[in-house]
This record gives sequence, structure tokens and C-alpha cells, in this order.
Amino acid sequence: MDCQLISLNGSMCFSKSYHTFRFQNIGSYNNILDRSCCQPRVSLRNRAIRCSMKSYKLSELTKDEVDNLKARPRIDFSSIFNIVQPIVDDVRVKGDAAVKEYTVRFDKVEVDKIVENVNELPAPELDATVREAFDVAYNNIYAFHAAQKPVEKIVENMTGVRCKRVARSISSVGLYVPGGTAVLPSTALMLSVPAQIAGCKTVVLATPPTSDGSICKEVLYCAKKAGVTHILKAGGAQAISAMAWGTASCPKVEKIYGPGNQYVTAAKMILQNSEAMISIDMPAGPSEVLVIADKHANPVHIAADLLSQAEHGPDSQVVLVVAGDGVDIRAIEEEIEKQCKSLPRGEFASKALTHSFTVFARDMVEAVSFSNLYAPEHLIINVKDAEKWESFVENAGSVFLGQWTPESVGDYASGTNHVLPTYGYACMYGGVSLDSFLKYITVQSLTEEGLRKLGPYVATMAEVEGLEAHKRAVTLRLQDIQAAAAAK
Repeated sequence: MDCQLISLNGSMCFSKSYHTFRFQNIGSYNNILDRSCCQPRVSLRNRAIRCSMKSYKLSELTKDEVDNLKARPRIDFSSIFNIVQPIVDDVRVKGDAAVKEYTVRFDKVEVDKIVENVNELPAPELDATVREAFDVAYNNIYAFHAAQKPVEKIVENMTGVRCKRVARSISSVGLYVPGGTAVLPSTALMLSVPAQIAGCKTVVLATPPTSDGSICKEVLYCAKKAGVTHILKAGGAQAISAMAWGTASCPKVEKIYGPGNQYVTAAKMILQNSEAMISIDMPAGPSEVLVIADKHANPVHIAADLLSQAEHGPDSQVVLVVAGDGVDIRAIEEEIEKQCKSLPRGEFASKALTHSFTVFARDMVEAVSFSNLYAPEHLIINVKDAEKWESFVENAGSVFLGQWTPESVGDYASGTNHVLPTYGYACMYGGVSLDSFLKYITVQSLTEEGLRKLGPYVATMAEVEGLEAHKRAVTLRLQDIQAAAAAK
């Protein structure tokens, strides 16, 4: 099927046809519950693939059309809340019993003991190559996040008026590691390493159990290495609820982190506004990537980068921004078709591509400007001299510069964190960092001379605001100072 190019001219709906990715789909979907997700899961039994991405030319779009283009597909959270709220309430009342019931219902697994003390579990045996990969990732993630440790600095604003800000760890944290259609031990590292550096005392990691009720050995290896204290063998809204409320076996946490599907996100949103008194890392949505490519970019690499996010799930979104002339679109199409057909998760990728798109920008200025409007979770700048464009990036979760920097390195082992804002929230949120596991306390200390200098100004401001007690807290002290000075 050809896709149409929207025109700036309001009298014309479409101006020109561009080829889109032409794949046939002769398979069907089986709706089965995704593990710990409460949502349909796509069967991969039939391998025929269909993918299509619409195309647009930025210079021919109105402002409203560009705004519509950057908007994500809307999620009907009202209906999702109606599903999740009873789970949240059940776990609050019934605790461990409710978690076990929902684990049987959604994961089809019976678990006698839902929480394990990590110190009591034997170290899992991993293939040497796999263990080395996770060790390298751990070391890089640790180094990058350890470098973020705040440096305490005392500021003397006036003589005798000293102020500072001190960091303290959040005492008890909950880390959510998805385990539905893909096991993600890398997420265990991304969340537990900064918690370890911050010095969080209680670290609960929630992840769905395997089919035999055990913990994924790679997740367990990462958890033990990074100092996790407890593992909750549950997923979905029930796991978030157990960590938020606390149960007989699961410690209550103060903040919950980690990616998840729309049901996990809904549970986090409900509970942060409840009597559970928890906070969350950030709003989340489906995974996404925006790739800016010019004529120097390799079509093989472009296709691989787009598909690396599309394979996450059918609700993922990928965007290709073509910067300038000379880009071989046909070669990119062919590579996407070739690579998508050979992917084990090809149907997930093909479904994601149906609501993804390509935009044509006249140059890099226009390309980066659109990216800033879109505010992608991942931004790949695969152009000549990519580094010079870094300073122009205003909104993105994580940026990958140059032809040798695939998004996958950030997902796993470069050292940066892969828990990032999606759905356009990169306009006002950053990704998980060491700061996410810290809280800051301000401290001030005044000498007698300091209060003599600053006090009168404070008293004047309190009087302006009509807060007499505030004023007296200063003036009574000033009177004592004056009296002591007079008595000498």
C-alpha cells in the first residue's frame, strides 16, 4: 500500500504518494493473556509479516498537523483504572493471599512463598559468557552512577549565615522488573545499582515468577550482585500494590520505580495518590525511538535501530526523521522487510510499525526541531558529525550519537540508565539516576552576628505578610542580643 503525504495546503488533503514498507500479513492473532499484564498477547505462531509506516514532509505541514503528529496514541486509562482499582483494593485488604490469587489468575503459577530474602538464596549458576556480560554491564552502570554522587557545599550568603544541602537515601524502595513477553534482567541492574550506591536500606525487587514458581536466574544474579534485599515473585498491578501497601511478607516501600505495561502504570498512578503514601519514578508509556538519519547513514543500521524498539511490543512507536536529500529510502524499506521477517518477535515489530511514521526534514535544523517537539524516549542521531548537534537537543530521555552508537548499548551496558520518560514526558522529566534514590535536606546555621544582619530583613518581610509570630521569632532573639550587649 502506498502512503500519502499530507500537504500544507488546506484545500488539499494529500499531495503526493510515497512508498511505505510493503509487507503482507496472512496470519491471525490469538488473544491470550500476557503474563502479569492483563492484556492480549500476540501469538507468534504465524510468521507472515505486514508492516507499514506513514510518511510526512515537515515543510508542508501546518502547526496543528505537526502537533497531531507528535501526539502519542491515546490510552483509555479510565477503563484501565476500573480493572486495576479492585486489584489495588484486594491487595490492601487481603495482602499475600490476594497476590497469590492474582499470580495464579494472570501468570498461571502457584507460589507458596511470594517473597524471598535474597541473602538466603544460593547464587545462581550462569554460563561464563552470560555472567561476564552482566558483570561488564554492572561495572559500567556502577561507574556512571557513582560519578553522580552529590558534593556537599556550604554557602555563606552573608557573614554568619551558612546554608547547605545534604543528601540522604530513600530508606525503602520497590523496583519493578517486567517479565511478561520478555525477561529483563538488564532492568534489574538499571534499578538496583543506583539504589545500592545511594545506600537504600530495604530494596524490594518485584518480578513475575517463572512457570515453575522460581526466579529467573539472570534476574537473581543481578539482584544479588547489586544488593537487593527481597524479591517479590509477582508481577502486574498486584506486585505494585504489595510493595505500596506492604503485606505480611513484603516490606512496604516509599518509592516505586521501573517500566511496565499500562496496568502497571495505572497501579503506580493510583497508589501515588492514595493513602499508601508512595511516590513513583515517572509517568510511563510504550517504548519509543526517534532516529535522525542523513545520506551518510547505513540503511542496515537504520532498519536495525527502528526494529530494536518496535520489537518491544505492538504499542511501541518508532519514528524515522530523514534529514536532507540523498537518503536511500528504498534501501531502508528493503532492510526493514528483510530484518523484520527474521525476527522472533517480528509480529510485535510489524504491529508497532503500523502506527509509526517517517518524516522528511529539509535539513538538520528542521530535523532536530521536530525531535525536540516529539521529545522521544530514545533519540539516535545517525548523521555526519553527529556530536555537533548534541547542544541543540532539548527534549529526549537518552541520546545516541553517531553511526557506531546503537540504542541497544544504552539498554544494556554503556552505563547510562535505560529507565526513561516516554509518551512525550521527556519535556519535563529525566530518566532514572542516582538522584532518583536520594532526597535532599537543606540546613542553615546562623551565628549571633548573622542574625543581627539578616534578622531585620526577615522581620520586615513577616510584617508585610501579616505573620506576627514569624516576626517575633526573630525580634525576640534580637532583643536578647541587644540586652546581652547592653549588660556588658
